[in-house]
Amino acid sequence: MKVLLINGSPKREGCTNRALGEVAIQLEKNNISSETIWLGTASMQDCIACGKCMSTGKCVFDDIVNETAIKLDEADGIVVGSPVYYGGPNGRVCSFLDRLCYSAGSRLDGMAAACVVSCRRGGASAAYDRINNYFGMTNCMIPASQYWNQVHGNTPQEVEQDKEGLQTMRTLADNMAWMIKSKIAAKEAGVEYPVREQSERTNFIRNI
Repeated sequence: MKVLLINGSPKREGCTNRALGEVAIQLEKNNISSETIWLGTASMQDCIACGKCMSTGKCVFDDIVNETAIKLDEADGIVVGSPVYYGGPNGRVCSFLDRLCYSAGSRLDGMAAACVVSCRRGGASAAYDRINNYFGMTNCMIPASQYWNQVHGNTPQEVEQDKEGLQTMRTLADNMAWMIKSKIAAKEAGVEYPVREQSERTNFIRNI
């Protein structure tokens, strides 16, 4: 059992990493390994809506998005972490998820998926909601926690003082571990995962 932890902060060892680290520690206590993927500081290509991934099965821009997509095949869960910029996730995280979910959404189907956000003061719940929209549209199973998945602090040392925030990370990890193990137990008991219907797309503008 394995969970991918996506660190979307430009600061590799910053507050977002501290939050993800708490998740990793608690997952390990539940006998679930984790791998942290740092998105780095280089420019992240936006989705250009070229549609090439529909025929090739991967994004036309061959970078960390495609590398992560391959890793999803061996993962049971994913946690995306982002700092809060102006009440939302940072641009790198949004570009990454736009492309990952569009080009590899089928790989996320049925996966336990969650996000954690880090802020100095405010905007965390809006950023949390924004990221969860990706998971809600790709048939992910979203584990909850005792509060919105957020930590507060301007430095990792300040995050250490956010006892409730770190406890929220541990509760999230426990719930994600339970969800992953429950899915495996269900399969072993003969409870099959839902078979998807062919996708229906409704456009609301009609020519008269």
